[in-house]
Amino acid sequence: MNHFNALAVAVSAAVLTSATHAAEPKVPVNLPAHKEGAYVHQAPTLEDLYADKSIHPELREVILKGRDLFNNTQQLRGKYVFNDNSCRNCHMGEGGQNWSGPVWPAVTTLPDFRGKNGHVNSLEERIAGCFAYSMNGKPPAYGSDEMVALSAYHQWLATGAKVYERNISGRGFSSLGKQIPADISYEAGQKVYQENCAICHGDDGNGQRVNGKVVFPAVWGDNSYNWGAGISRIYTAASFIHMNMPLGKPGSLSEKDAWNVAWYINSQERPQDPRFTGDAKETREKHLNFHKHSRYGTEFNGKVLGQHDNTGDKPFLKPDNLKPRSFTFE
Repeated sequence: MNHFNALAVAVSAAVLTSATHAAEPKVPVNLPAHKEGAYVHQAPTLEDLYADKSIHPELREVILKGRDLFNNTQQLRGKYVFNDNSCRNCHMGEGGQNWSGPVWPAVTTLPDFRGKNGHVNSLEERIAGCFAYSMNGKPPAYGSDEMVALSAYHQWLATGAKVYERNISGRGFSSLGKQIPADISYEAGQKVYQENCAICHGDDGNGQRVNGKVVFPAVWGDNSYNWGAGISRIYTAASFIHMNMPLGKPGSLSEKDAWNVAWYINSQERPQDPRFTGDAKETREKHLNFHKHSRYGTEFNGKVLGQHDNTGDKPFLKPDNLKPRSFTFE
């Protein structure tokens, strides 16, 4: 076995405990300050949920179920989830953490037009997209127990937040901007990955498991997000990495290192984009507003990235409930 062995698994798993964090030496954290005039919302905590007597006990249970599904979406593996991800892997701090794509803005800004699918989206539809792309799966039906619980949890995180506020600080994954640097380097990114990421996510990008349970998710390969996931875009991955990785050391990588390692990770193969037409270059052009920021459908090492029929562990390409929508009113 290489350095990614059983001992490394145990040590990496231990990093998740507060005791280990307390014992670790302090590292520089260089997260940006909130810009003047930007709206800042602090999501409520679990203690707040229990302390709020205005919340009906049954609603509290539904919110708690949504929180449980959010933090351990792997319990839906094989039904709605077909890779190693849970919602919390991309939306850290249980979905409320600034600079880690907090989910409460989906409540306060939707319904709204979304460029990715070209129509007005609801909150449930936004959640459905995460299942279809980031978790390479199939969304729970709109109005199902799972979807209502997840929606309730999202809405609770937005308690007290302004509705349709646009100038939100710490929202999304675009803090480094969307322009890919001209000097971005696969080789430099590979070096950053080996030095900072492989200990958790593996030399092969396949993550880590302990006793069959996912500890650190795959970042490429069959168990990772598919080519249609938002984090397959270079700028999205770079911003997420810069603000959140390595675990426990947010902001410790330079912007250049974050760009390079995002380029390296997203130059690796992963399950097919559910919108695949049979030709990756054609699919790229059809969805260029999205894929102009990814490497999908481009040539690398003599091959076209994404030109395959592999859907990972998922036994279908596109979920049957992920449909285009057009509104017609009489």
